Amino acid sequence: MRYNNATALRAATAPDIAPRPGSRLIVSLARSREEVKEAQRLRHRVFVEEMGAHAARAGNLERDRYDPFCIHLIVRDRATGEVVGTYRILTPERAAALGSLMAESEFDLTPLAPLRAQIVEVGRACIGADYRCGSIIMLLWSGLAAFTQSRGLSYLFGCATLGWGERESDPHAMYERLAPQHLAPAEYRVLPRAEPPRREGAGCATIPPLLKGYLRAGAWICGEPAWDPEFETADLPVLLPLRNVESRYARHFLRAGTA
Repeated sequence: MRYNNATALRAATAPDIAPRPGSRLIVSLARSREEVKEAQRLRHRVFVEEMGAHAARAGNLERDRYDPFCIHLIVRDRATGEVVGTYRILTPERAAALGSLMAESEFDLTPLAPLRAQIVEVGRACIGADYRCGSIIMLLWSGLAAFTQSRGLSYLFGCATLGWGERESDPHAMYERLAPQHLAPAEYRVLPRAEPPRREGAGCATIPPLLKGYLRAGAWICGEPAWDPEFETADLPVLLPLRNVESRYARHFLRAGTA
């Protein structure tokens, strides 16, 4: 089956999270081509203009071959009308049509084959510069939770980007710091296709907020970091079994996303 943007938009049927009266920010699924473009414009500002990524772009849109297969989650500031946060979602059936998960270009994901029918892959998470606070991340995660619950899916999978731009940071040191407590069971460990360069004598910087949130929720690190040449970053493969989300954190993770 061949997917395109129209197919993706028709399939974006998970319920939005109902906002509280007077809430300024709302999370929803993109339901038009223009809303997808708004997400791609935000990605361009964050990944290309801020981070200097050598990503495909046209008309100030950051996009790639995976976008037509994905469902796009957005956070909108209703006071300004601006899209200020986004995630993209690849469902099992879309991954089957694509022929791979998005992270397959960076990792050999063969060990995850038994789980693929229950994995929703997420990626391209970004938040506008003026909105980078924990509440926006929780809004996005609330949207992801509503989506996965509506589809009866069991796992979230994605790549957590490490702070390569921080000269004191070494991705291998970060992995070695986190692996003893958070490494996935042996049967779910994957291999990087290309390792990031080592920074001899460098330690590990502060754990990135998104990765910290995943780990607090009960995620596993599925292996050593891989090098992403397009973004010139190091990525860690992360698998979150939703059953691992502790009840205390689940109330925060799954709550109605408003701010």
